[in-house]
This record gives sequence, structure tokens and C-alpha cells, in this order.
Amino acid sequence: MVKKTLVALSAIALGAGTLSACGGGDSASGSDDGAITMGFAQVGAESGWRTANSASIQDTAEAEGIELKFSDAQQKQENQIKAIRSYIQQDVDIISFSPVVETGWDAVLQEAKRAGIPVILTDRAVDTDDESLYVTFLGSDFVAEGEKAGQWLVDNAADSDVDGDGDVNVVELQGTTGAAPAIDRKEGFESVISSDPSISISASQTGDFTRDGGKQVMEAFLQSEEGIDVVYAHNDDMGLGAIEAIEAAGLVPGEDIKIITVDAVRDGMAALAEGKINFIVECNPLLGPQLMELAQQVLDGEEVPRRVVTEETTFTQEQAAEVLESREY
Repeated sequence: MVKKTLVALSAIALGAGTLSACGGGDSASGSDDGAITMGFAQVGAESGWRTANSASIQDTAEAEGIELKFSDAQQKQENQIKAIRSYIQQDVDIISFSPVVETGWDAVLQEAKRAGIPVILTDRAVDTDDESLYVTFLGSDFVAEGEKAGQWLVDNAADSDVDGDGDVNVVELQGTTGAAPAIDRKEGFESVISSDPSISISASQTGDFTRDGGKQVMEAFLQSEEGIDVVYAHNDDMGLGAIEAIEAAGLVPGEDIKIITVDAVRDGMAALAEGKINFIVECNPLLGPQLMELAQQVLDGEEVPRRVVTEETTFTQEQAAEVLESREY
């Protein structure tokens, strides 16, 4: 039996309670040497966060003796569906994936269910009426992340009114259209800032979670929007792209335009420590240990929570400077 990782599951939200693991055949493995075989379909490599997430999963699988079949969907749902069907054909023990978008998964997940292969969602959820299609979901609370970002802005509204006109004009760099973090981070942010009538979002557009996308959208915002006070970016990479556009326009990021982002990857934290970003909400990508622990529990027939929430925090400029050297990603 594969040795269990020593990293404990943290901040478990029971949600709808626990669900018995559902897998076909023996709990040990279908491979000749008794090792667990996992098929993992990754979104892509669109950001520093995603790169760190992939490395965590790959490194932990290797350390735990788990045979990992890994695919990069290049941010295309059809590629992920193709990969999952390939894993089903290969009769892996367990499948895990981070969905590119929320909808459109029922058919392929039904195929996995009929094959007796349990599925673990990581990082992003799916929108389905049949929750028996997956065993558990491991990841962040994206709505809470948006709420934390919004609360910082509400608490710092006066300082964020850069032009002093009494209104805080926000432009939003959204993640990939239809993706759970884009939907939820927007929802959480808007729900909190609605308590302050001086704050409003004047423009919102997707930058696909990429640095180039963030730069291009910000360049367009700077040409079309007057009096931008704040940028709210759904991840660090888009925020870093926005910084490039702001500096190219002769403005000072963090001063002339305040910037709020989500992730807390090293490049984002460095920009925060330098004062170019004002506030970052953490989204921890190091899910490998928790994922492999859950996979072992599922295949051992143990009960697992329907929802496992990762433990995360927030960072100001001062806090980023203190922890930057010790960041793992």
C-alpha cells in the first residue's frame, strides 16, 4: 500500500456531509506492481499559479509512489474531455482534474462512473445536478477570496479614491469566461463593495488569467475609461500585465492606480513588496499532498468530505516583504 502523506487535510468544510468512496474493483490498484494509477487532466500552464499547482501534484505523486498520467489541456475543455476518456480506456484507479469551465461535464463523468472509476475535482468545481459524478472537491473558496478583496477596498476606500472626486472607479480583469474562479471571485467582490455606494465597477473584461491578457485589457481600459482608481484582477498574472500597461502609460502602479489581485505567487508577492500591488488574497496552489491523501482514502474505501477547503490568508505590502524569501511558489 502506498504510504500516506503526512500532510493533514486542513480547514475541512463538511458542506453536504461525507460521502462513501465509490470505486470499482479492488481498492489497491489495477497496476501490476500494486501502485495507484491516477489520471490528472490539468487546465494548462496559463499562469505562475498553475505551474506551481502542476509541480506540486507531479512531485507529490512521485514521492508517494503513485503512477501519474498527466495531461495539459491548454485551456480547452475538449482536450480535458479527451484526456479523461483516455484515462477511462486505460482503466486508471482514480481520475482527478481541474475543470476549464463549470459546465458540460456530465456525459464524460457518467462514463467514468459507469467504469467504476472515482473522480476527485481539484481547484475548480463543476456545475451539475448529479453530485454522484464525483467523490469530493478539493480547492479554495473563490467566493470568499472575492469577498476578502472587496473588504480591503471597502476598508481603504478613502485612500483608493486617487483623483479625489468622491467616487472609487474600479476596472475588473476577469478570469476565463465560465471558469469557477472567475464567476465566484466576481460574485464575492461585488457582494461586499455593494455596501459602499462610492465604489463601482465601470468596466469588466476577461484577460483569461494570463499576463498578456491582463496587459492588453488594461491598455484598452486606459484608453476607454476615465478616472480609473482601482484595478481588481482575478489573479496575479493579469495584475502583473496591468502593471506593464500602467507603467507604459506613464502612471505609477500602486499609487496612481491601486491594484488588488488574487493568488500570491512569487512574482505577485514581489510586486506587492515593491508597492506596485496594494493587496493580494492568497490562493494556495500546493494541492499535491492533500490530493494524494484523498486519493488513498477513496481507494481504501474510507469516507471523505464532499468539500475540502484549502487554508489561505491575505497579504499587505508590509506582510509580503516579510515572507517573500520563504515563499515556496
